[in-house]
Amino acid sequence: MSLPLAGALPMAPSQTAPAALSEQEIAELKLEVRELAAQRNAVILAHNYQVPEVQDVADYVGDSLGLSRVAAGAEGETIVFCGVHFMAETASILCPEKTVLIPDLDAGCSLAASIDAGQLASWRERYPRGVVVMYVNTTAEVKALTDYCCTSSNAVEVVRHIYDTHGPDTEILFGPDMWLGAYVEKELERRMHVWDGECHVHAGIRPADIEATRAAHPGADFLIHPECGCSTSVMEYVAAGDVDASGVHMLSTGGMLRYAHDAETSALQDAAEERASADGTGGGAPRRARREAVVATEVGMLYPLQMAAPDVEFIPANAEASCMYMKMITLPKLRDALREMQYEVRVPEDVARRARVPIDRMVAIG
Repeated sequence: MSLPLAGALPMAPSQTAPAALSEQEIAELKLEVRELAAQRNAVILAHNYQVPEVQDVADYVGDSLGLSRVAAGAEGETIVFCGVHFMAETASILCPEKTVLIPDLDAGCSLAASIDAGQLASWRERYPRGVVVMYVNTTAEVKALTDYCCTSSNAVEVVRHIYDTHGPDTEILFGPDMWLGAYVEKELERRMHVWDGECHVHAGIRPADIEATRAAHPGADFLIHPECGCSTSVMEYVAAGDVDASGVHMLSTGGMLRYAHDAETSALQDAAEERASADGTGGGAPRRARREAVVATEVGMLYPLQMAAPDVEFIPANAEASCMYMKMITLPKLRDALREMQYEVRVPEDVARRARVPIDRMVAIG
């Protein structure tokens, strides 16, 4: 079964929440999934926002850009994408010779749904000389009308590249995420035409959440995804001196993982210094408080961060910031997708050919 293109995508889950799995059921399903993956010669890709047990069983876990790169070079005959539909579409565009499966056809994306191909075509008509930059969180049909794709990790670099190669006065149509667009504008100190769209999860993380967590954890670092509704306000706080700039990190999910690896290395070094001090003096200096980091993004991200840095405490800026679409992918659905080879995502050849151009440009820029 192929996933329908923009306009027919279901944007509300049709199922009730699945029953919680026992530890034994999870262990058995993980084993079955890996056995099926081997039988099907399949690679399992999972986004950082997936539930922990799905992340555990995947071959690769990462952000949109990282998974796009993995998909482009993936071996095997089948890719099972544990994410949302636009990600599976991207894998199909990059690997037209492979079978791309998604475990749940209802796994949509509120941000991708905020602009369709007809809306983008009309926008382009208003600015015929403009260069279109679309976040990768868009449908294949939208990508087919786009000049450059980007992710949160390389949006600034993509737009900077356009100014460098097309000229500093180039009109840029940036979408669909208005918060990411505002972040790019702030970083490059240039105005763009920015689409009025947002991710419902990230938009729900507001400055009040940051203020509350600041009060509760005054020494914590802040890891903020550029899609968050609080991102622009936090940058203003930093500029005004209300928030210490050294502790604020505007990061993609991939950037957050790099932060976690660096923080864990630092924590281990601190622990080694404490042990050395204690061995040399018989007591040593008082033990340092455990490092804390408040994370403003979808709560699924805390699992890979904690796995990467077990000696750092990661605290959600908003514990309710959970994407219901990402969480629709479960181990039983992943097992069924592999067992039945069901829910294939295949982009029509003419759309895929045009959509690949902005994706390849995104991957090339890095």
